[in-house]
Formats: sequence, structure tokens, C-alpha cells
Amino acid sequence: MENTEACAPTGDQSVERLTELRPDDLEMLNRLVIESHWNQVPADWYFFFDRGHVLVMRDAQSRIIASGAVLPMDADASGHRVAWISMILVLPEVRGQGLGRRVFEACLRSAQAAAYLPMLDATPQGEPLYTQFGFVPLSHITRWRREARGDRAFIAPTPQANQQADPQALVALDRRVLGFGRSALINSLQDRPTTHVVHSSQGFFLVRAGRTAHHIGPLVAEDEGHALELLKQAVDAVKTPLLIDAPQQGPAFTAALQAAGFLPQRDFTRMAWLPPGRTLPQGQPHLIHAIAGPEFA
Repeated sequence: MENTEACAPTGDQSVERLTELRPDDLEMLNRLVIESHWNQVPADWYFFFDRGHVLVMRDAQSRIIASGAVLPMDADASGHRVAWISMILVLPEVRGQGLGRRVFEACLRSAQAAAYLPMLDATPQGEPLYTQFGFVPLSHITRWRREARGDRAFIAPTPQANQQADPQALVALDRRVLGFGRSALINSLQDRPTTHVVHSSQGFFLVRAGRTAHHIGPLVAEDEGHALELLKQAVDAVKTPLLIDAPQQGPAFTAALQAAGFLPQRDFTRMAWLPPGRTLPQGQPHLIHAIAGPEFA
């Protein structure tokens, strides 16, 4: 949806938590995604709203011009919980006015007030802001993109094709490698009709539909050899454009991405805000070969 009318912020703007996700609000949130060149679909906003909360800022005409989301995760082994902050988006015509900073600060305060450990995946543009608030870098992630291959469109697997995936086993393995759980997210992504899931004794992957491309992730494997096998299955399953967000990998995984036609697109930095006395969740990050996405951890 193209809108050439300028959005003039009001002088007394405040950050608002959405208490209902109305169709017009969803349309405006989707416009933020489009204008920011991101890949989220309406189902993602519904998930943020149902399982976390969505914060917004509006202009004088009550149009949403900035957003943020806070997604609480399951407790880790110590009983502590992570809150994932994401979707800090601002319409291009009102950038440079501090709106992103204000909505991010509201997201952070919300997570801190509930005693969550705030974490996020930062773009290079956002990392300096998050550093100012005390976030520290943990690891680096590269987004790779492969354009469409051939004329064959993605064909969603039949329910029988995904019955090999044990939902609880996927949730347990995902929790082990991350160090905290996100059962609602993994179950929600698996339940989407266009999601392709493959699960073996050595790992699993999900491929889900996005706005402009399908997205591989998470991809978890016990070793690089099995990661390469799962990557090949994921790539072969989809001929439409593909995205994958891969933590720093060995040369074999990088070479496999390049051989499959992927090119690096942008980088992210995984960051956390650690209050005194708190420690990071203890997972097995070396088994994570692709994350679920910067919006989902």
C-alpha cells in the first residue's frame, strides 16, 4: 500500500501497548514491515500480540508510525525467563526523530519490570542504540538470501509429510540448544499450513512462508555433517526465494550456502542486557546452524 502523505508526529506522543489487534492496526503494522523491507507476515503480528505484547506510537491522525514487540520465553534451568525484543520499526518519513529509541526504551522497561532478561538481535544501525542502554554483544549472525529457482513454486507438505516431526521432541531439543524454551513459538510455527518440518534423531529444521521469501530456521543439528544434510533438504524443498540467518559457521557450511546460490545480505549481533547477579542461559549454541529469525531468537 503506497501512502505519500507525510505523517506529522504530535507534540505529546506516547508509547501505547495495543490491547486489541484491529484490522486497521494490523494493516498499519504490515505497512511498517513493507516500508522497512522486512519479511514478516500478519501471522507473526498475531503471535506477538497473543503471546507477548506490541507497542506502538501514532501520529496526529492515529496512524501507527513506529512499533516494537516484547516476547516472553519459557523459563531456563534456573527459573529465569528471557524476553525477546524485536520489531523496532519506524516509517521512513518520520525517522531521525527519536521514535525508535522511545519505543525501544518502552519495550526494555516492560521486560525489566517483569524481571525478564532482555535479549535481541541487532542490525548494524540499531546496535549503537542498544549499547547505550547497556546491552552487550554475544555473537554474530549473517542473513543469506537465495533468489527463486526454476518455475516450481513451493508446495506445502501434506499433514502426513510432517507427522514424522514429534512436536515435543522439537521443543525439547530447541530448549537444550538455546538454554531457554520457546514452546509456544515452535508449536505455532509448526502448525502453520505452509510450514515444512523435518525432524531426525540428529536435528531438525523448519521452513516457513514470509512476505517476500521463505525462511529456513531454526536449523539445529548435532554436528556439521548433519547440518549440511538438513540444509540440503531445506533448500531442495523450496524453489521460491529463501532466507536463512546463520550464526558464524565453519567453511563447509558457508561453502554449502554459496554453492546453493545464497549471497550474504546483512549482519546481526545477538545482544543481552545483564543485570547484576544474572547469568546468560546455558545452551549449546554451537548446535544452532540457523536461528528462527531476529524477531524470534
